Amino acid sequence: MKMALYHCINARSFRPLWLLEELGLRYELKVLPFPPRLEAESYLAINPLGTIPAFFDGDTRMTESAAICQYLAAHHSPRMLNVEVDEPDFGSYLNFLHFGEATLTFPQTVILRYSRFEPPERRLPQVAEDYTRWFLSRLRTLEALFESREYLCAGRFTAADVSVGYALMLADDIGLKQRFKPATLAYWQRLQAREGFQRALKEQERAAIDQGVPTHSATHAGGPF
Repeated sequence: MKMALYHCINARSFRPLWLLEELGLRYELKVLPFPPRLEAESYLAINPLGTIPAFFDGDTRMTESAAICQYLAAHHSPRMLNVEVDEPDFGSYLNFLHFGEATLTFPQTVILRYSRFEPPERRLPQVAEDYTRWFLSRLRTLEALFESREYLCAGRFTAADVSVGYALMLADDIGLKQRFKPATLAYWQRLQAREGFQRALKEQERAAIDQGVPTHSATHAGGPF
């Protein structure tokens, strides 16, 4: 059975989409309007949480973007996009794989909620700015690393770079790129230049057009992120 990924344009589901393209795997991409729990209620029968992504591989069902990346890399790219338990950077790999979501993406969801998604009367500019500062402070970890290396760990591009790279993509999408420090900005530019990243961008647009879904980013749509 071919793998299937449920996706919204530039949402967290871009992580597994990007990795699927890096790996050159066959999959079915199902693009939904954002937010699917409001704009595509039938999706709740597939994922009762109403969140994106949902990923299926035979009997395997997953809904956490970083975990899907870990699953795909472990199954399809040992010692390449995956870092194995006997490699010195195994712990660093796991840490950055989850850092991308838990530490970098989370504050951005708060920024989006209180600067864009809430009705005007409920928006809180100070909260959005406070969480922007929080996010940028977390990028200091990356700036120090990328002054001396190209990728996060193990001397190569891995699924951890996909996880953190998506957080930078989201930051770029909401207008924070100009506040990146030089080494972090250069890293983000390296990631964007990857063929797998470019293929993922083209595939989400192609699938959205074919399926009659708007191609604008989820971060510019209404509703909760």
